[in-house]
Amino acid sequence: MATTRTDPLTLEVVELIGAVVARYYEEYEQAAAAHSLTGAQARVLGLLSLDPLPMRRIAHKLKCEPSNVTGIVDRLEARGLVERRPDPADRRVKLAAPTQKGARTARELRDSLDFAREPLAGLSDTDRAVLRDLLRRMLGVEPSVEPLAP
Repeated sequence: MATTRTDPLTLEVVELIGAVVARYYEEYEQAAAAHSLTGAQARVLGLLSLDPLPMRRIAHKLKCEPSNVTGIVDRLEARGLVERRPDPADRRVKLAAPTQKGARTARELRDSLDFAREPLAGLSDTDRAVLRDLLRRMLGVEPSVEPLAP
């Protein structure tokens, strides 16, 4: 059975993580609204800009129901930001993929998110790598073996 840490340092770290998440989502919602998108639509578009995905994979990554994703993709498709195409590996499966306009919009959204980038730019490469590795440990993700950029 895991013990719950309630010491002042742990509580402060939890509060700080909450503040970072809240500020990130606030900025993300504002960036999405500037493109007349909801936050959920922007997140799906951003995810698809990395790799076309079937609805179930999108839902899994966003931790929501596939039916919710279908509605979001329908609205993005109606705006010309996303298209459905057959999966080359299994033609019975449809992939959602960004159109050129959608990829451009996703890039503009990503470029407009300064909240995390500005403070991170003030940290050394070593500090950013330590922060990344600590966050990965908290999430149960394997530590990076990538060398630091020169």
